[in-house]
Amino acid sequence: MHAMRIHEFGGPGALQNDIVPIPQPRDDEILVRIEAASVNPVDGKTREGKFRAVGQNDLPMTLGRDLSGVVESCGKRVQGLHKGEDVFAFLSTDRGAYAEYATVKAREFAPKPQNLSHVEAASVPLAALTAWQGMIDHGGLKSGQRVLIHGAAGGVGHFAVQIAKAKGAWVAATCAKRDARFVEKLGADLVIDYKTQKFEDMVQDIDLVFDLVGGETQERSFSVLRDGGALVSTLQEADRQKAKARNLRTAYFMTQPNAAELARIGALLLSGQVRPFIHATFPLEEAAKAETTLANGHVQGKVVLTVNL
Repeated sequence: MHAMRIHEFGGPGALQNDIVPIPQPRDDEILVRIEAASVNPVDGKTREGKFRAVGQNDLPMTLGRDLSGVVESCGKRVQGLHKGEDVFAFLSTDRGAYAEYATVKAREFAPKPQNLSHVEAASVPLAALTAWQGMIDHGGLKSGQRVLIHGAAGGVGHFAVQIAKAKGAWVAATCAKRDARFVEKLGADLVIDYKTQKFEDMVQDIDLVFDLVGGETQERSFSVLRDGGALVSTLQEADRQKAKARNLRTAYFMTQPNAAELARIGALLLSGQVRPFIHATFPLEEAAKAETTLANGHVQGKVVLTVNL
């Protein structure tokens, strides 16, 4: 099969289109024929050697963390699943989705929502699980709360806005001016242009800040949180002393595969409460171009690789 792998860390040119054996599923795994795989910022970080979970000893490796495809075969201990069924999945770091096939563990996949194409479904797992785990698991999001989402137009952000609204929250969102209409369509109650407007002048008494930007934006976010609120980030740990002084909860986390949560997200997708937005698609062999497109910024939604489509 074809697999886009790196043999050394570096720029987009480090990606190689290799011919490798089709992996065989263990007793607790399934083999999936991949129809589409999405591109995420962590893929570029991994390729550059900046993702702490992957080191030199892990090379060569296939990049890509999430996929949508068709079950090709099942391990002996896999129950209730058959060849030909559609699934979508978020893989652990020991396997990659930039390939024609991948083995998938039970904790990593859920049935693909029937109303989504494989391209749409492939865009969901990592980004939507990041939004879910950040806001619900770590942030304790509840109906009626006030949420501020930084970086709302991107892959994680556009799911975060929709999930927060589906959970009954009031949502303020920061983004570039060019993305304002897109974020409004996602359901944000207040859209803030981060270049010309100061969010701290526009919102107060926020229950949860979901930070997808970091740096100065994170520092300024302390001032808008109510006493006892939460600041959750995917990029950096917040200042603990400042948080303690304000009785704030903070969390800095790495997204984990979770089949049950992916299935709950699937239900929101099936109901139409959440929908993915695809910025661009590229064939598998153009993975380097896809990663460059994502890295250059101003992407609305997700970038996806088509594999066997």
